Amino acid sequence: MNGILGPGILLAQFIRDEPPHHDLKSLARWASGYGYKGLQIPSWDKHVFDLATAASSQAYCDDYRAGLADQGLCVTELNAALQGQVLAIHPAYEPMFDAFYPAGLKGASLTKWADERLREVIAASARLGTKTIPAFSGGLAWHMAYPWPQRPAGIIDEAFAELAKRWVPLFDAAADAGLSFAFELHPGNDLYDGATFEMFLERVKDHPAARINYDPSHFVLQQLDYLDFIARYGDRIAAFHVKDAEFRPDGRTGAYGGYQPWTKRAGRFRSPGDGQVDFVRIFTMLTEAGFRGWAVLEWECCVKSPEQGAREGAPFIARHIIDATTVAFDDFAGVKTDAARNRSLLGI
Repeated sequence: MNGILGPGILLAQFIRDEPPHHDLKSLARWASGYGYKGLQIPSWDKHVFDLATAASSQAYCDDYRAGLADQGLCVTELNAALQGQVLAIHPAYEPMFDAFYPAGLKGASLTKWADERLREVIAASARLGTKTIPAFSGGLAWHMAYPWPQRPAGIIDEAFAELAKRWVPLFDAAADAGLSFAFELHPGNDLYDGATFEMFLERVKDHPAARINYDPSHFVLQQLDYLDFIARYGDRIAAFHVKDAEFRPDGRTGAYGGYQPWTKRAGRFRSPGDGQVDFVRIFTMLTEAGFRGWAVLEWECCVKSPEQGAREGAPFIARHIIDATTVAFDDFAGVKTDAARNRSLLGI
């Protein structure tokens, strides 16, 4: 088949302490039963993955893949969103993200810890045979996204220079292992839209390992044209989260949400098919752009249960996957010709 791979599912939102969501074997059986073919693994969650062991042991990774293969599954990618978030984090935000890292770390020690974990993700991904690492970029300047108070001259340049300084060695390591990082352009990070991704690319000198995890839901909430985004950046898209969203502003709340809970915000994440995202067009444009990675369900819905979201997600993705044609539909009407005949037909 010449097309996008899938359906896949990111396990992060489905892990619980109760069966069948408490360990990898049970989750694999559960996901396979719904029709999923691949699992995107949250690399930080020991319910389903031992990152340190995977980074150093080929035997562990071989056994891991074999266990999934028994259920008709494979690893689509190791997700490193949380470690990426921590790699570049403003000190004021450190307490807000303290569930992501060991207690007692801050500042330089926190950055060092995240760098080491991301290098482990690179090593483990190489052992598992995957090609892409979905991640967050981290955010040093996110609190300045709205230009009030006025930003001091040069401060965004400084933030992006520091972000590049932290990521380029990781890009080099990933490229050496035949891998790339795919950033989910996500609020709370300094890379959250096309403009910020371009600013970052400029500073990392278009590093080939700096790529995109395409997630249209965040663009709906920003009111960014998520289809034009594919037209602009399709050659940089290396991963794909199938996540829906809706944006229904009124006279009370809009894009900023008014500090309301998810159920009361104008912009809300929804299960695929329940929001406003045109997935028919997205799958078409990604196929045309040459994307042949995995379509992975990332379930985050404030209305529907996770069980229903997972159950409906696999067939939703499967029916959107396009087996790209290798022939023209009108080949049957083709005729042999030559330069002389073409000139004759043109009357010249």
